[in-house]
Amino acid sequence: MSKEVTRKRRRGAELEAALLEAAWGELVAVGYERLTYEAVADRAGTSRPVLYRRWPSKRELVLAALGHRAPPLPAEPPDTGDLRGDVLALLRFVVTRTGDLAPVREVLAAELGQSTEMSAYMASRNHGPGRDWMRTVLERAARRDEIDAVDALPDRLVTLPVVLVVHDLFMARRTPAEADLEDIVDQLFLPLVGNRPKQT
Repeated sequence: MSKEVTRKRRRGAELEAALLEAAWGELVAVGYERLTYEAVADRAGTSRPVLYRRWPSKRELVLAALGHRAPPLPAEPPDTGDLRGDVLALLRFVVTRTGDLAPVREVLAAELGQSTEMSAYMASRNHGPGRDWMRTVLERAARRDEIDAVDALPDRLVTLPVVLVVHDLFMARRTPAEADLEDIVDQLFLPLVGNRPKQT
């Protein structure tokens, strides 16, 4: 079946998904710098104008492909019933979630710290688990009387576990093992937030 027939049959969400999958495939294959609209269009079996109408710049196209591959975050962080379990579950989630973007980790790492739309995208992806979710986890722990009230805890401390994991993933280019996550939680984070072991 010719590409021309394929073009006529795909519409709307089906076409957009095919375009974004093609963009992702090209990004994995050649990287951000060498990615071209022509190659993405050829991979998708369509034309460059079809891409340009939706995403006028390469950065917008790549951001859309990343968003397509990494759906919105869940509304709430994990709830295991105790602070240590919650923080470990959250860090495992971050590792797994970032693992979904492993093929383009080099691209994303190069953007961190720069004032670009892509670095802003990465910051937004880490914002929920790093600050909002961690505060939720700590507030739950305070209600269980595992720690004191969390209002006075600075953001730097609240975000510390996720920041360390993200550093390993993007700066050190390594995936933290379970033992690494436990070290972050047990040796650094829990002592700093004043964790009190649950009474048995």
